[in-house]
Amino acid sequence: MRLGVLDIGSNTVHLLAADVRAGGRPLATTSDRTVVRLMRFLGDDGAISDEGVRQLLDAVTRARAIAKAERVDALLATATSAVREASNGEAVIALIERALGKPLQVLDGETEASLTFLAVRRWFGWSAGRLLLLDIGGGSFEFATGAEELPDVAASVPLGAGRMTLRFLPDDPPGEEAVEALRGHALETLAPVVARLHDEPAPDHVVGSSKAIRSLARLVGYPVSGWSGSERMLLPRAALGSWIPRLARIPASARQELPGITPDRAYQIVAAAVCLHTAMTALEIDELEVSPWALREGVLLRYIEQSLG
Repeated sequence: MRLGVLDIGSNTVHLLAADVRAGGRPLATTSDRTVVRLMRFLGDDGAISDEGVRQLLDAVTRARAIAKAERVDALLATATSAVREASNGEAVIALIERALGKPLQVLDGETEASLTFLAVRRWFGWSAGRLLLLDIGGGSFEFATGAEELPDVAASVPLGAGRMTLRFLPDDPPGEEAVEALRGHALETLAPVVARLHDEPAPDHVVGSSKAIRSLARLVGYPVSGWSGSERMLLPRAALGSWIPRLARIPASARQELPGITPDRAYQIVAAAVCLHTAMTALEIDELEVSPWALREGVLLRYIEQSLG
């Protein structure tokens, strides 16, 4: 069976198609994404502008056509923080559902964290023991921890890279004062989550799973041998911290020339780095491992369990 997951996020509309079977590993056949960056279309009233809605619907319509061409048997459409928190979110959801011809599942932050945690657990396996997950998107920052497939704690805070760029780092380059203002805000916002996680047992592995984290790992991290001879990336907090002043001093056009920083991430990578480094410092994380699986794979795995298992 070929399944498709359409992830309508704060930065991109991303279609993942995979061949699946009960008890088997999803085998990706197609990955296609359109950069929308919905946060830039939010007005002062919190509504997505008409132009933002148009670009979003164009991306959704394109993804639906690709899914049809790829002979996807079932398309699972999800939306995260940018849509769920917009003041005109209900109207936008109705338009998306009309364009898709099917319902849209709008994930709350804890569900998003739990599904991503499921994907990470399956990728690393039971032998990894207790996991702590960090996942930073365009609109929100998710955390989860536990020793099973369902986390003991799942939390989400509005510290996404796109959201924080628009609010704290609108200038290009942003400069040191703006970076420090964001760092202070991030530390204050993270305080309740940090307190909850500090009450949990120490993790055996700390994992990051978003595109922003993968980009930062390619910039400042290093590969090590993993299980069964595979290679995995580690992202050290010290190296990340040393890069933040450099990233903040150069414009986005120069950042995209750096290893791992794609043009669509160059503008908001400073905010991602600051929020991630602040979280790692508050949680006393020296380094994290990078997972190639994240939310989309979690949605696929949950569907397989519920419908094919």
